[in-house]
Amino acid sequence: LFQLHGRESGVIVLVQRRIFILPTRQGLMFAVVLMVMLTGSINYTLGLGFVLTFLLVALGVNAMIHTFRNLANLRVTAGRSHPVFAGDIAQFVVHLENGADTPRYAIGLTRDRRQATFVDVPERAIVPASIGIPAPRRGVLHPGRLTLFTRFPLGLYYSWSYLEFDMRCLVYPRPAFPAIPLPPAAANAGSGAEHGRGQEDFSGLRQYHVGDSPRHIAWKAAARDQGLLTKQFSGRADTELWLDWAQLPPQMGVEERLSHLARWVLDAHAAAISYGLRLPGVTVDLAAGEAQRERCLEALALFELGRDS
Repeated sequence: LFQLHGRESGVIVLVQRRIFILPTRQGLMFAVVLMVMLTGSINYTLGLGFVLTFLLVALGVNAMIHTFRNLANLRVTAGRSHPVFAGDIAQFVVHLENGADTPRYAIGLTRDRRQATFVDVPERAIVPASIGIPAPRRGVLHPGRLTLFTRFPLGLYYSWSYLEFDMRCLVYPRPAFPAIPLPPAAANAGSGAEHGRGQEDFSGLRQYHVGDSPRHIAWKAAARDQGLLTKQFSGRADTELWLDWAQLPPQMGVEERLSHLARWVLDAHAAAISYGLRLPGVTVDLAAGEAQRERCLEALALFELGRDS
C-alpha cells in the first residue's frame, strides 16, 4: 500500500515491508526437481536420495534468506540529474548506502525490466547507481517508478523493492540544425559606452543569482550580514544581443521557434557575448557566461509549462 503515497523524498530504508521475493523460473524448476527426487527416494527407499534431497532443500532455503538479506536495510537516496536536450538519454542516479559489515552483490536498478544497471555495494560504503531514460520532448522528465532488485546468490529467487523518488530532469529543446544566423547585435552608443553590462567600471550591486561568478560576489557586504550581492560593471567591451521570439519567421510553430532559439543561445554563448532572451511573457536579462546559458535554456524548456510539470 505504500505505493499509493506517490513520489517520496528523503531517505528510503528497505525494511521488511518494502521488500518482495518470489522464485524465478530456475527456482521453480529447482523445486520441481526436488519433488521428483523426493518421490523417487520414497518410492525406492533410497537413504542417500533422502540425504541429497534434504541437503538441496536446505540450500534453497538458505538461498532465499541470502537473496532477501542482499536488499534488507539498504538506505536509498535520490541523486541529482543533469539537464539534457530533447532526444537524448537522461541519467537518473540513486545512491545506495550499505551500513552493514557484509557487502551486497549484484544489486540491479531498472525501470522497464528490459535494461538494468548492476552495482556491488561494499560494506560501510555508498555507491551510486544510474539508469538511463529517453527524453523525447522538452519540459520536465520524471523517472516514474524504479525497481531495485537482486537474484544473488544462486538466481533461484527474485527479490525487489519499488522506488518512486521525487526526482526530475530538465529537458531543453533540441537545437535546430541547420541554424538561422544570429540576429545583429546592438550597436554601441555614440560615446562608446555600452548599453548593458560590461567588465570595466563598477556600476552597482544586485541580488545574487545561482551561477554568478564568485569573483563578482560582494564579499564585504556579505561579511556585514547584508546577504549575497553581485557586483555589476559597465564598460565598452561587451557586445549586446537580444534573442527575441519576434525575430523568427511568423510561420514557425512554437516548438520550431524554441528549437531555433536554443540554437541561438548556444551560438551566443560560444561567441562569449552578452545576450538576453525575450519570449512571450518571459524575459531573461542581458548577461554572459555559463549561468546565463542555463537560465535561457531553462526558460525555453519550461515555456508554457509549469515549473513542476
